[in-house]
Amino acid sequence: MTDTHKVLEACTERARRRLNDASGPFSSQEAGFYLAHTEQGESLRKIADASGAHPSTVMRAVRRIEQRRDDPLFDQILTEMEENPIPGAPVQANANASPSSDAPVSNLSIEEIRREAKKYLRRLSEPEAFLLIAPGAQRAGIFCASNDHKRPIAMLPVPVAVEFLKQDWIKVSSRGTSSVRYHITDVGRSFLRRTLAEDQAQRPEPTGLAEAPTPYLGQHQAMADKLLMNPASGKPETVKINLGESPIGWLTRRKGPDGKPFLKSEEVDAAEQLRADFEAASIGPSVAQDWQRFLTPGDRFSGSPVSAGPGEGAMMARDRVMKALSALGPGLADVALRTCCFLEGLEACERRMGWSARSGKVVLQLALQRLVEHYGLRVFKD
Repeated sequence: MTDTHKVLEACTERARRRLNDASGPFSSQEAGFYLAHTEQGESLRKIADASGAHPSTVMRAVRRIEQRRDDPLFDQILTEMEENPIPGAPVQANANASPSSDAPVSNLSIEEIRREAKKYLRRLSEPEAFLLIAPGAQRAGIFCASNDHKRPIAMLPVPVAVEFLKQDWIKVSSRGTSSVRYHITDVGRSFLRRTLAEDQAQRPEPTGLAEAPTPYLGQHQAMADKLLMNPASGKPETVKINLGESPIGWLTRRKGPDGKPFLKSEEVDAAEQLRADFEAASIGPSVAQDWQRFLTPGDRFSGSPVSAGPGEGAMMARDRVMKALSALGPGLADVALRTCCFLEGLEACERRMGWSARSGKVVLQLALQRLVEHYGLRVFKD
């Protein structure tokens, strides 16, 4: 084993101990490349030969880490690695390191990190919330729109924020001359939802014959209350629905440039009406029909009509779907059918239709506006 092998193994082990096998901003192998090159002076070619990686792979890893050292939390992670070598490892001291640094070092356990995450990630999930950190500070503040960002709603120790970055729960959103802002990532939101779902699972509620929710299922759900009419009693009832099961539900939670919801309530109702008719039309004799024929003008059901029975409702629903798609016309009918009925994601729809990125939601909104007119759901205001 060459000296480069020993140096690289020691650097990688140091990184692994500091990262605690986290899936954060970089892997322990990439950090080992960086430490072996910048701290120990090993060439990229020698590191590549010792690791079996391509030299360009090593170079990109080192460059990617170096470019992020202006992030104070990211820099803190690397500083911990540089100032805490493994005893007995064949690694020479770093002349640029400062052993007397006052930078805090995190010794949090996994349970402590999870407990802190439930407390602070929930705050970071509030509207327009961000984490503000000043270089050299021992604590960071969380600000949100509830008080116009005038004062922090929570203060957390910097070592906790470092652990959040290691887990890829936060990322830099903007940098100033004296501070850096961080926002919660999708990984952080998923972890928070999964953790809250685990807590809810410990307090099970009666679910009848329904399948009990699992934590990993809960992280992909966005539950909300909706007022629906009970067909049996004829009275309105509040039921829980999952807004995350369709692109419409996803857009319902998004806001436009003016800060208002991207979709209006009548547009959401129009999408639900189309989907309800589509699902009703899939019952009985029409289940094997080719729905792509809806996009062809003049297409009509050629089977023999049923005068009565369960299939009659399905044919009527099919006719309503055909009329709605005919009112939309080509293009708009495609996006409405794929997103509202087939529950196809907007990105997949854009690729299939050959549209530019992020244009699908605009076309979908136009389609829903026309559906509102077709169903007569327009809300007139005085």
